[in-house]
Amino acid sequence: MADETIDSTAPAPEPRGASPAAALVEALLFASGKPAAAERLAEAAELPLSDVEAALDEIARRFDAEGRGLRLDRVAGGVRLVARNEFDVPIRRLLGLEGRTRLSIASLETLAIVAYRQPVTAPEIADLRGVNSASSIRTLLDRKLITTAGRKPVVGTPFLYKTTKEFLVHFGLSELAELPKPEELEALYGIETSAGLDPAQTELFPSEEPPGESDAG
Repeated sequence: MADETIDSTAPAPEPRGASPAAALVEALLFASGKPAAAERLAEAAELPLSDVEAALDEIARRFDAEGRGLRLDRVAGGVRLVARNEFDVPIRRLLGLEGRTRLSIASLETLAIVAYRQPVTAPEIADLRGVNSASSIRTLLDRKLITTAGRKPVVGTPFLYKTTKEFLVHFGLSELAELPKPEELEALYGIETSAGLDPAQTELFPSEEPPGESDAG
């Protein structure tokens, strides 16, 4: 009887179930409910960081291969479990969020200025937009998308504003360096950006809604 030839170069099949490390990390991500740094996961799991990174890769592969409703999202310097984008509508329906108000164009313009020019004051924002932006600033503060960053040492010592970690999470960014450059906005969003346009004056996150909020008046 001929000896069977074993192909040593063929990759070993992955086990049917998740590895113990992957199962543990998945449980930690579920319990966290918000982005968790790999270092924090390693500390909680009492595992080497390399094992946690390998577990995250395994979780991501399994979710993709099995067509799961969840995916791994690396954002704001951490990682979290989120639902796939195609399930956004039924999830909003389940949670009663169908009528939730989106940011107005005025607020989006203000947020773009803060994102690109931070730290920036309210008078500077108003100067760039050409209109008082107090209402939009209050909205963004309430949504925790921006926060104060001290006061500017000028006459009146106005508050300085900057974006928050929640801003990164909301827009799926790992860090501010991932903000699109002004010249990329046209390709990404179909926005025409003329030469020399100040990036703070460019709408970063276009709204599909008609303006529902105005700072004028």
